Amino acid sequence: MTVLSTRPATRPGQRPLRGSSLRAPGLDWSLMLAAGLLVVLGTLLVWSATSTRTDLTGGDPNAYLRKQLVNVAIGLVLMVSVIATDHRWVRILAPLAYLASVGGLVMVLVAGSTINGSRSWIQLGGMSIQPAEFAKLAVVVGMALVVAERTERRWGRGVGSLEVVAMLAIAAVPAALILLQPDLGTMLVLAATVFGVLAVAGAGRLWLAGLTLGGVVGAVAAVSLGVLKPYQVDRFLAFTDPGLDPRGAGYNTEQARIAVGNGGLFGQGLFDGSQTRSGFVPEQHTDFIFTVAGEELGLVGAGLLILLVAVVIWRALAISARADDLFGRVAAAGIACWWGFQAFQNIGMCLGIMPVTGVPLPFVSYGGSSLFAGMLALGLLQNIHLRSAGPVRR
Repeated sequence: MTVLSTRPATRPGQRPLRGSSLRAPGLDWSLMLAAGLLVVLGTLLVWSATSTRTDLTGGDPNAYLRKQLVNVAIGLVLMVSVIATDHRWVRILAPLAYLASVGGLVMVLVAGSTINGSRSWIQLGGMSIQPAEFAKLAVVVGMALVVAERTERRWGRGVGSLEVVAMLAIAAVPAALILLQPDLGTMLVLAATVFGVLAVAGAGRLWLAGLTLGGVVGAVAAVSLGVLKPYQVDRFLAFTDPGLDPRGAGYNTEQARIAVGNGGLFGQGLFDGSQTRSGFVPEQHTDFIFTVAGEELGLVGAGLLILLVAVVIWRALAISARADDLFGRVAAAGIACWWGFQAFQNIGMCLGIMPVTGVPLPFVSYGGSSLFAGMLALGLLQNIHLRSAGPVRR
């Protein structure tokens, strides 16, 4: 008697599809623990950075603590919602998420608020939303979906020029809208993320080399043609020589270095940083949150923070390597690229090794939009992990 196999057929070069009986034994708890510790540490650092700033809190030292706790609670709900969503629905909803992020970016240009020279925020009641933060995740998911759908239809023949062009088109629309704000920091993070996604998806070396060259030429042209705002050019000049304008464009970098240097090996103690309590470092609860860790927790505490960030990125890459389908592999790797470059940029500008561009430190900086996008991405990673290869459960 002939027995027909019920296992789905696979295409050449494709891993076998896994059903619910082949699910991994649980969440990636290393990822959850590292991200959770970053959120807790970030909340404490935000509290410390704002508790003595009456100009921010209106005299209530716990104001930003309560706000951040609300952000964390909302972020947890978003994360759990994505984890619980069926993997097929994640792919179905991806185009809607992409369109929603583009719509948000358009709304910013039409009716957004300008903060620090960039029209990047939408005021919704008492909350400010930054659509560009969600656009990073939307671009990663959109590119992953495009390459997965097209490659699967081509029966595993790999990523060709049409796929690369389609992926670049997905990224081009949000990138153009972000440039119009202008938000140079987010644009740099998005560019690095797109490059990483293309590399992981299997784009040819000529494409990657051409994009790198195009990026360099574009940056030079932007400076030469006056596309960048004067304050943005001044920030890059101050990066090359912080002493050029210590009271102007170089002020942030100088104060950040002083704060980090004050920490020594073990720091001055949480809530006891002299620079932090005096409010000398601008935007210390958001873009320069790492300086609080450096001053109050010292080299040991700041090093632990960096280690936790590294663990989060490592687990994202591990989930990418174990994913059953191309969509999961590309999406997880894209999230790792996003978090990795953004963390390097944020910490680097606090240490003076990167120009000041104003990007938050994932899971640590104050702000709902950044934390919400990060928690959504964390939920997607766990969703991919739960449906990836693992021990067979009979």
